[in-house]
Amino acid sequence: MTNPLGHVVAVDDDDAVRDLIAEYLGKNELRVTCVATGKDLAGVMEREVVDAVILDVRLGGEDGMQIARKLREESGIPILMLTSRIEEADRVMGLELGADDYLTKPFSPRELLARIRALLRRARAQASVADANASVRAYRFGGWELNIGLRKLKSPQGENVDLTNGEFRILTAFLASPQRVLSRDQLLDLSRVHSAEVYDRSIDIQILRLRRKIEPDPAHPKFIVTERGAGYVFSSTVEAVR
Repeated sequence: MTNPLGHVVAVDDDDAVRDLIAEYLGKNELRVTCVATGKDLAGVMEREVVDAVILDVRLGGEDGMQIARKLREESGIPILMLTSRIEEADRVMGLELGADDYLTKPFSPRELLARIRALLRRARAQASVADANASVRAYRFGGWELNIGLRKLKSPQGENVDLTNGEFRILTAFLASPQRVLSRDQLLDLSRVHSAEVYDRSIDIQILRLRRKIEPDPAHPKFIVTERGAGYVFSSTVEAVR
């Protein structure tokens, strides 16, 4: 029986690191498969459902960056990269290739667990919104229209308004759950922000930018309203066009 919290594959050519990951994550309700090469990873993914990948950047004889690039080209599976503490360039490149998070070696098993749980939670939240939007062609609110397939936002005056990927994801999350308070953690799960140090600030900045684009008076918003101490709520009536 597959563990309900998810199946994680760890790719590392260090036996001790693989043993540490398998033992600690396995004790915390995750199913763990450990392999030493990208070829072994591909074999596991061909045979089984994998929910997240822990990938060492510097594998002996292989380029972890190439493995990450191939993974991202083929799927949206969460990727956490393990890097050397001194190799900042590895971390930057990994994130640019589409990795969702990184952890430097030596790492705390407890922190690894927390980051993997966050990635799995975020992926499930994104899948939930994607499922909700699968049958929706567009959302309309206050004269605005957001076309999901084309990822275009049209103003009440008929003008197209550009949105960043993060702004689109956050607005979609709001429109899929109108009149419901969404916490920062929930919004973070729905927007793929990488660095833990900028999580809260990034959400607030993206909402500020969204307000500037859709609110008649951003200083006194009527669509995205702050619920003090709780998060944000999309307070307008929303019509889903199916």
